Formats: sequence, structure tokens, C-alpha cells
Amino acid sequence: MALFDLPLDELHAYRSRSVEPEDFDAFWSGTLDEAGAHELDARFELCADLGLVTVDVYDVTFTGFGGHPVKGWFVIPAGTTEPLPVVVEFIGYGGGRSLPHEHLLWASAGMAHFVMDTRGQGGVWAPGDTADPVGSGPSVPGFMTRGIEDPATYYFRRVITDAVRAVEAARSHPLADTARTAVLGASQGGGLALAVAGLVPDLAAVAPDVPFLCDFPRAARVTDRKPYREIGDYLKTHRGRAEQTHRTLAYFDGVHFAARGRAPALFSVAMEDLTCPPSTVFAAFNAYAHADKEIEVYDFNDHEGGGPFQHAAQLAWLPRLLKA
Repeated sequence: MALFDLPLDELHAYRSRSVEPEDFDAFWSGTLDEAGAHELDARFELCADLGLVTVDVYDVTFTGFGGHPVKGWFVIPAGTTEPLPVVVEFIGYGGGRSLPHEHLLWASAGMAHFVMDTRGQGGVWAPGDTADPVGSGPSVPGFMTRGIEDPATYYFRRVITDAVRAVEAARSHPLADTARTAVLGASQGGGLALAVAGLVPDLAAVAPDVPFLCDFPRAARVTDRKPYREIGDYLKTHRGRAEQTHRTLAYFDGVHFAARGRAPALFSVAMEDLTCPPSTVFAAFNAYAHADKEIEVYDFNDHEGGGPFQHAAQLAWLPRLLKA
């Protein structure tokens, strides 16, 4: 795939046309207050007989949106006795937390690593263990249009709330240094990291890798690839609902969360990415509020982005922000 979006100089100047709802902050404040009425009840069960000798792994359950149980992994260097900086990771679209041996990177770098399972997902490319007990009206297969009739019922209201609670759960472990917390993820995980960056005020670092869930008005029109295409398919069937649909999506747009980002950030973008087009990533990057922000540009990559090269960039960048 050749370059299809704006050239790089225009991307650095691009601004989203997504309109922020006037009650955006009130909506999220109320949502998180509602979630806070439920005890976090984070439970960490040490896993035995995994065949892993360099890390200790805990199977985690905590209370997310609506009092629903959410799963996760907590992975730390074996024999850890002193609190460590914490990296909270969110998973890409369709995937779940999978198996512990797939999450060794950050513990190998001397950090505590919390991996949040994504409710209702984990049936496409990596298995998950968290149900989404909430139903929805008519929707396109996938998750992008579940409950899209109203912001209060939209699927990603539940997932973003889970993500905020995942940070709370990670910080509740006695071996977590709460003052040194970073959030990161790729694709959907990057979009969730941006959302958390806008909702949790005291993070140390944020690393959204080719983030999804950004600049919905442009994303729904500039790419024909799923998951964004799910929005177009829904509107093709439900004629006349475009205005209401985009009103709902505005409450979940990474651009608006980015405008509230209060921690240093390292983004990445792939110039041939048809899943998360470069302009949608730059929309969030350009809106990101904290002055200490960087973006790695991968000129000839699709949605795989930087892959292990971006992990290397994060490994070089994060330690200076998470130092004691």
C-alpha cells in the first residue's frame, strides 16, 4: 500500500474536526463516580507451575464498570521485595489477555507489568477471560456500534471505565510504586491508554502505539478497513442516524482525551496504516496537552507499525520517566 493520507508536513499541522461535547468532563466524572461506588476488590492469586523462573505471575480479578469482574495478569521479576514502577498495558481490538508467557518484556526490564483483559473480546487473535454482561440494541458484528444509540450505553464507556479501574488495581498491589505508573498499548490499546491519560491525572508516562479510537469523523470516512468500517456499515443500514452516532462517538474520541493529557507521551504512527490512518493518529498527537511529547514515524509500515522497533524505543524512553 502506497501513501494514501496527508503528507507528513500537513500531518504535523492537522487538527481534527471532532466536536467536543460541552458536558464531556461531567459525563466522565459521573461515569467514574458511578464505578467508584463499587469496591475495587482487586484480588491477586500467585500462579504456580507455569514453567517460568525469571518472573512471578499473578492472576488478577478486579471490579470494573457496573460492578462486573475484569481479569488481568500482574507480572513482576521473580523474588521482588521492593516496590517497582508499574506499566499498565491495554490490548488491541479483538484480543484478550492471552497466556502469561506472552507478557515478559516489562518484567524483564525490571518493572511490574499489569495486563488488562478486555471485556467481551478475546475471541479473534488472543484468548480472553472477561465477559461483557451488558447487551445492546441492533449493531454491526464487532464492538464499534454496540449501544451506540446513546453515550450512556456505548460499549467503550464500559471498557474505558475498566481501564481506569485497571490502573487502580495495579496500584493496589504492595509491590507497585504508585508514583511511577505508565500506561501503554497498541491500536485499541493505544486508544485506551490515551483515554486513561485524560482521566487519570497523576501518571508518569503514556505510550500510545498506532492508537485506535481517534478522530472518528475522519476515520469513518478515510478508511474502508475494519474496525472503523463497522461505523459506516451501521450507518449504511440505519439511514439518518449519522448525527446521533457521531454525537455518541465524540464522548470517546481520543482527540478529546489527548487534550487533557498531563504526562509525557511517546506516540507512534505508520504512514501506510489503513486501520488507524496517520491523520487520525496525528489528530490525537497534535491535540495532546503535555509539552513533553514525541512521535515515532514508520514510513513504510501498515498497522503493524514499529512492532519490536517501537518496543525498543519505549525501552529507551520509559526508564528516564520512571526512575526512582
